[in-house]
Amino acid sequence: MKQEIHPDYHTIKVVMTDGSTFETRSTWGAEGDTMTLEVDPKVHPAWTGGNRSLLDAGGQVARFNKRFGSFSLKK
Repeated sequence: MKQEIHPDYHTIKVVMTDGSTFETRSTWGAEGDTMTLEVDPKVHPAWTGGNRSLLDAGGQVARFNKRFGSFSLKK
């Protein structure tokens, strides 16, 4: 392996939007830096699943179920 090509992996402090903090290891920033989150992963739909609505564009889900609905992993 080539030497000196890997980023520095160090400890940083993460501050959540509710004020809670924790330490983790990351390649972001420098040793001891503080990352302040602007979006809370505890409540943001991108991390929690949000509105899980299934959009059936042009009947593709129905077509898939028609083709592969009979397959099963059980014997």
